[in-house]
Amino acid sequence: MIEIKNDRYYAETHEWILFEDDIAYIGITDFAQSELGDIVYVESEEEGELFEQGEIFGSVESVKMASDLYMPIDGEILEFNEILADEPELINEDAYENWIIKVKVTNPDQQNDLLGVKEYQAVIDEE
Repeated sequence: MIEIKNDRYYAETHEWILFEDDIAYIGITDFAQSELGDIVYVESEEEGELFEQGEIFGSVESVKMASDLYMPIDGEILEFNEILADEPELINEDAYENWIIKVKVTNPDQQNDLLGVKEYQAVIDEE
């Protein structure tokens, strides 16, 4: 059973975002990690880089495929979760506890563009 957390927002490209004021944590959803299979590598652009909503900020590679990561909201990368550099498989163990990047949100109004649980479930159901 695919898990979708109620405390997050989602992008159609299968990233989740958890807001804490003007800081947000971004990772991939449980659905995404299950589709990818065993994750072997995670990378992100550099800290301090600015991204607009929809731009590629990194990638995840598994034994089956590689997948780009898309920024769900405008922001500046503050931190890459360095634990994932050595243990990318942690995303397979718990996709929601293992965020990929922490960002400073630069356009909080874009939160309205993101999907809630029901809307994200509809995206999964169509795939």
